[in-house]
Amino acid sequence: MTLYMPLFRSCNTLRTLIQLHAYLFMSGLHRNTLGSTKLIESYAQMGSLQSSRLVFETFPTPDSFMWGVLIKCYMWNHFFQETILLYDRMMHEQVHVSNFIFPSVLRACSGFGDLGTGAKIHGRIIKCGFDGDDVIETSLLSMYGEIGCIRDARKVFDTMPIRDVVLWSSIISSYADNGEATEGLEMFRRMVFEGVEPDSVIMLSVAQASGELGSLRLARSVHGHIVRRTITSDGSLNNALIVMYSRCGDLCSAESLFVNVSNRSTTSWTAMLSCYNRSGCFRKALRVFVEMLSSNVKPNTVTMMGVIGSCTGLGLLRQGRSVHCYVIRTLMDPENDTLGPALIELYAECGKLSCSEKILHTVGVRNIVAWNMLISLYVQKGLLEEALILFVHMLSRGQVPDSYSLASSLSACGNVGSLLLGCQIHGLVIKRSLRDEFVHNSLIDMYSKCGFIKSAFLIFDRIQHRSVITWNSMICGFSRDGHSVEAISLFDQMYLNGFEMDDVTLLSVIQGCSNLGYLGKGKWVHHKLITYGVGKDLYIETALTDMYSKCGDLHSAQGVFNSMSDRSVVSWSAMIAGYGMHGQINAAFSLFTRMVESGIRPSEVTFMNILCACSHAGSIKEGVFYFNLMREFDIQPNSEHCACMLDILSRAGDLDCAYRLIKSMPFSPHASIWGSLLNGCRIHHRMDMIKIIDRDLLDVSTDDTGYYTLLSNIYAEEGNWIEFRKARSVMKDIGLQKVPGYSTVELDKTVHRFGAGDTCHSLPEEMYRFLENQQNLAQEPWYNV
Repeated sequence: MTLYMPLFRSCNTLRTLIQLHAYLFMSGLHRNTLGSTKLIESYAQMGSLQSSRLVFETFPTPDSFMWGVLIKCYMWNHFFQETILLYDRMMHEQVHVSNFIFPSVLRACSGFGDLGTGAKIHGRIIKCGFDGDDVIETSLLSMYGEIGCIRDARKVFDTMPIRDVVLWSSIISSYADNGEATEGLEMFRRMVFEGVEPDSVIMLSVAQASGELGSLRLARSVHGHIVRRTITSDGSLNNALIVMYSRCGDLCSAESLFVNVSNRSTTSWTAMLSCYNRSGCFRKALRVFVEMLSSNVKPNTVTMMGVIGSCTGLGLLRQGRSVHCYVIRTLMDPENDTLGPALIELYAECGKLSCSEKILHTVGVRNIVAWNMLISLYVQKGLLEEALILFVHMLSRGQVPDSYSLASSLSACGNVGSLLLGCQIHGLVIKRSLRDEFVHNSLIDMYSKCGFIKSAFLIFDRIQHRSVITWNSMICGFSRDGHSVEAISLFDQMYLNGFEMDDVTLLSVIQGCSNLGYLGKGKWVHHKLITYGVGKDLYIETALTDMYSKCGDLHSAQGVFNSMSDRSVVSWSAMIAGYGMHGQINAAFSLFTRMVESGIRPSEVTFMNILCACSHAGSIKEGVFYFNLMREFDIQPNSEHCACMLDILSRAGDLDCAYRLIKSMPFSPHASIWGSLLNGCRIHHRMDMIKIIDRDLLDVSTDDTGYYTLLSNIYAEEGNWIEFRKARSVMKDIGLQKVPGYSTVELDKTVHRFGAGDTCHSLPEEMYRFLENQQNLAQEPWYNV
């Protein structure tokens, strides 16, 4: 059979290979193990996996080597799931396993993102005694690193007695690819300290890590290290340095490196084009592309992806279509396998979602990135139901979702309130044994937005290694669901344990202090912001203005607002609301005028705040003025504006005008609108008005206990006990209970909550004994106190 080996090497077409196969079949040599194995490999190299599988299936007793070759062929062609299934079948048929098989199967696990199977194979490797094999250990390290389990990769690395440059390169690239640049550079420092000479491949990962950190000083140090060690490469290292400098904001150094490249390859041009895109210089990127074509350098699919990205960034639909036509004419990507996601994003950003969907239907079976792109674009544009429909359609087509598509779909579930589908996706995450931080954060966000904060915290509590994003997701969830005490407690835990915090963390805790009226904690956070030297941030300063206003410290709110270098409409609205809730109505009117004069267009929230200020002050004339002014800014009053205007009219006693306003509204009035009119009737004893609107009140359907309580109290004050019992029975029939009022007191940096008849406090006896003493003191004559 060895005589036929040169014939296999000479088969340069599928036709000649088939002829050789036929000759071997007639000679009876097709039953030879070596010949059949070589046929399997040759067919796979020619792109005919179906023929490879047929040779394998017709062979009577394939040995371990033949199994390994077929598995390797499937892995070469990126059929990762089929590779894993072949391995499972091999285990089921109890074929002897050799160390040759494991690297291919581990590579398939990383390509498929199947951590569960990868961990099981790791166990099989240990059981078979192959855990000392250098090739297998390197494959294990790469598998864990590519899936994102960097700590498992580190465990494998630490157990290896001899570490060559390939192993160091693998662990450093694993850290760099998983966003842990600092740890990757620390491993590089250790490698140099141990006397291992770095090569160009390692320096590629080091340059990538340096770029991610964005430190120009570090980037120049890495560049100097390469120059001093005279590390050479085929040009890929120069391209990595160009990208590194662009990420550090030094476009001049990137351009200088690019200019000094004598023979600019396609990769060099593409690297410079990508640098301009990353810096937002999309027009310069397009100029580079034109120069590249003028230099007779042919672009590749990566180049065209960057060019399409430039058109997307500038919103150039016509030019984008021209680039698409160029790709079609040159047959660069006939099936849109590579450029499909970029084209989907281009057409979606230019408002042509139908074109994006057409491209998806041509590549969707093969390309999960295309599905991910369109799902995420739907979510970004607020088309949440469309995103979820697309996700379900993706599953029905047999496409296995990855962490990106799962996280995007979970985000859509949370925003639309689809708990059932969110739970089903959670089940899929558990089944796939995904430990992706991105997915876990999305699960926390989804459960908290759907009102299941305990489920969100259960997921958070089980995450061993939490990033700042994970902490922020849970703190925001608590704050959003009204659990501000828990949000602040979690922040305290984060601070005391020395975890990293960012602007989102501080913004969330400031909002929690605002909800609780927790002035002391809010001032402490503000102090920490100043101490840490956190720069001016519009969102944080606006949140501080709102917090100080709601906590009763209007002077500090004014101080923060006046110190703002830039103010958004939200900032102005927050300060207007602060003046309104403190009864400084003239200051609120003056600030509104200043805002309009400065060129800031008021929003719906701005008008809501100014109307609330008028309501608190009883300024009916000004309220009517601002209510009518909304139409001059092309803002149609919504139900909240109308309810506030009705409150102004009702409190002032103009109930007839308030009733006419309700009848003129273009939408059906809800409970809060009728509640404003009811409150006015109660204040001014207009039972005649209640009789007029009696039929309208019966049509109201709401779960607001305040509405029914107000209605029943009005009937009780008038002695109409029959109607009183009717209102109360409606509450009972629909299962509503009056929400008890409560007060909060801040003592020794702790917020205590009290309600009428409350016995849930941790020190109830001491609390009531203190209140009793205070009552006795109040009854004594003043001269005895």
